[in-house]
Amino acid sequence: MRAIEIDKVTVHIGVGESGQRLANAEKILETITAQKSVRTLSKSRIPAFGIKKGEPIGCKVTLRKDKAYTFIDTALSIIDHKLYKSQFDETGNVSFGIEEHTDFPDMAYDPDIGIFGMDVCINLKRPGYRVSRRRIQQHKISHTHRLTAADALSWMHDRYHIEVIE
Repeated sequence: MRAIEIDKVTVHIGVGESGQRLANAEKILETITAQKSVRTLSKSRIPAFGIKKGEPIGCKVTLRKDKAYTFIDTALSIIDHKLYKSQFDETGNVSFGIEEHTDFPDMAYDPDIGIFGMDVCINLKRPGYRVSRRRIQQHKISHTHRLTAADALSWMHDRYHIEVIE
């Protein structure tokens, strides 16, 4: 019950506008992850950037199980297995960014599409976390069973040989 595993990996591209750039970002995300993407909507109105509330401004994909593990292997090799300590939060989640989608294998630069960066968020969990999320007989997770930043950091170091930079 103390083993750590990946709950999900969320890959997000924020474009900031709808239209052809968003369609290009969706296409890139679908080819990288081999899964259909979902559009993300703006939560507030920002007149300086011309963004209306509810307008699609990005896309994301949620990966689970084997797809998540294979994507993490590829993504960590792109950033040379180096993460900052500040990229780990207090509940054991890890987030990092990839500057160019052309760093992925089989992705060439196309001047019509451009270059997109993406955010990768890794959510870690231990077996038994479903108890806090289920509808019937929902309970809290004890402090000894919760993940901490140190637990996530040591698991990432053991599994993926991550070098942590202060």
